[in-house]
Amino acid sequence: MYNSTKAIVLSKVKYGDNDLIVKCYTETDGLVSYFLRGVLNSKAKRKQLAYYQLLGILEIIEYSKANSELKFIREVKPLGHFHSLHSNVIKGSVVMFLAEMLSSVLREEEQNSQLFQYLETSINWLEQEDHFSNFHLLFLLNLTKFLGFYPETTNIGDATSFDLETGRFVIKSNSRYVIEGENFHILKALLGINFDVLNDIKINANQRQSFLKMLLLYYQLHLGNFRNPRSLEIFNQVFHT
Repeated sequence: MYNSTKAIVLSKVKYGDNDLIVKCYTETDGLVSYFLRGVLNSKAKRKQLAYYQLLGILEIIEYSKANSELKFIREVKPLGHFHSLHSNVIKGSVVMFLAEMLSSVLREEEQNSQLFQYLETSINWLEQEDHFSNFHLLFLLNLTKFLGFYPETTNIGDATSFDLETGRFVIKSNSRYVIEGENFHILKALLGINFDVLNDIKINANQRQSFLKMLLLYYQLHLGNFRNPRSLEIFNQVFHT
């Protein structure tokens, strides 16, 4: 039985000499891994490799086989034409970093249309936008809505700090994971905004790197087995030079 779905590419791994396993987040089934048999040694199939670039958005006709946890692709075509995502070196580093983050934190094997729509809209915004220095910060912050630990804003008006451990704005806390100062004010500025007004938030390179470090700690505190992406060092070198 065949099924048609949109899919966002999160990772791809060579399997054997000629095969590829591509992990995608799909509109109909959440996280799915596809087995691409012989794609590396077939001239006809090799032309499709360009479709499977990180964070590429595809339309896939898929099918399953008995006794296989992986799915297979009968037909594939790209949705939209992404140029800057993979030709711009700085955007490319953002894509590599965020794809690894998503591959690590998304584990749902069921439909979540709101999450898929968020990912699709965000990727399209990044492709079209020339000023994207703070994109990854807002992207990761908003992603916590779907992961279950978006900051609780009940006391945001009176708060003087934010407790990363509880995810709450507080006046006083004995937690070792309380943030104040610049990171606290940047967090407040980013909450509740969308990408269209993101460039109104002025953050310099040092502040951006500090806030990202804080966000990754926030993920680690709320996702027990989370580890910083291996691409983080390259991302920091490219993005903050």
